Amino acid sequence: MVITHLKMKNWRNFRQAEMDLARISYIIGPNASGKSNLLDVFRFLRDICKADGGGLQKAVKDRGGITKLRCLHHRRDPEVKIEVHLAEGFEEEMPSWKYVLGFKTEGKGAQRILVTAEEVWHHGEQILSRPMAGELDDPLVLTQTHLEQATANRDFRELVEAFSETTYLHLVPQLLKYGEQIGGQRLEDDPFGQGFLERLAKTTTKTRDARLKRIQSALSVAVPQFKELRFEKDDMGHPHLQALYEHHRPNAGWQSEEHFSDGTLRLLGMLWSLQDGSGLLLLEEPELSLHQSVVEQIPAMIDRVQRTRKAKRQVLISTHSQALLNNPGIDPRGVVVLEPSREGTSVRSVDEVEAKGLDAGLSVADVVLPKTCPKGIEQLGFWE
Repeated sequence: MVITHLKMKNWRNFRQAEMDLARISYIIGPNASGKSNLLDVFRFLRDICKADGGGLQKAVKDRGGITKLRCLHHRRDPEVKIEVHLAEGFEEEMPSWKYVLGFKTEGKGAQRILVTAEEVWHHGEQILSRPMAGELDDPLVLTQTHLEQATANRDFRELVEAFSETTYLHLVPQLLKYGEQIGGQRLEDDPFGQGFLERLAKTTTKTRDARLKRIQSALSVAVPQFKELRFEKDDMGHPHLQALYEHHRPNAGWQSEEHFSDGTLRLLGMLWSLQDGSGLLLLEEPELSLHQSVVEQIPAMIDRVQRTRKAKRQVLISTHSQALLNNPGIDPRGVVVLEPSREGTSVRSVDEVEAKGLDAGLSVADVVLPKTCPKGIEQLGFWE
């Protein structure tokens, strides 16, 4: 299942926005334009579907409440609405599924969130339309989506599974290196690194070793003197990654993850996530802490991993890296451009002029990225 189209109303930065998505999509735009907020739409749907205490109310609460979710430019329309189209593959002319969710607060100053619309369409046939008869007379039933109720989503369980398989990765190396000192939850699905080693530990030995071997091959090219990677548990049973470097003195032993560079850890996390699962993968600025020459190869690495797997992941990447977008292999159909304005952020695809430049051999970094620079940015050098 892949997501082919997204439409949003009053979601964070976006008053009204819609876009087509590709197998690999690149979300580009200036700072504070809403790249992270766009990715969060899919995390939000995943959180609603969580079997262990998810649901609409918690998903909204975890994001600071409806006032933090709703676009500041919404004016008199308080409803937040999301529409997602899904298909079995990008070859399909029409989506297999369409899911629509609208919600707002129960009233002015109220905390409780009510479903204003919930629709499910399968091959053009509507199989769910809410509110249903009698629901408006009992607001309590509108505090839950059918998406989160196993007894109610039987006819569209495929949607639940597709949303639930979404993975978000924005690995913070310090959380992985010093997780025990920092403390806090070490959840398996934690996107910032504290639960990363636990995720490796719960993977079967055969699968884990095969994935690490492929990662080792990539790191041996990207990281100077890198030789070998392995997974071990210490005397307390805590999981660790260990690496061996050629420039270390003979028999000096292995280094654990706290000694890895930030770039090595982020690259390792990305390569693992590309192999781990078949659902949507959201990558937040994968270029951070990496050398430009490595960043330039990220699109090629993603493509190579995809070609070696039966279950290819759909990948959405937020970035403003010139090096990454300089890769000539990027499909222009997968470029989503965010443009902030006083009325909220708008979304567009590559326009005709840009497409001609790309057809002539220029890169996305050459013809599209410069248009995302803030106006008057040259004045920053004169700041006092």
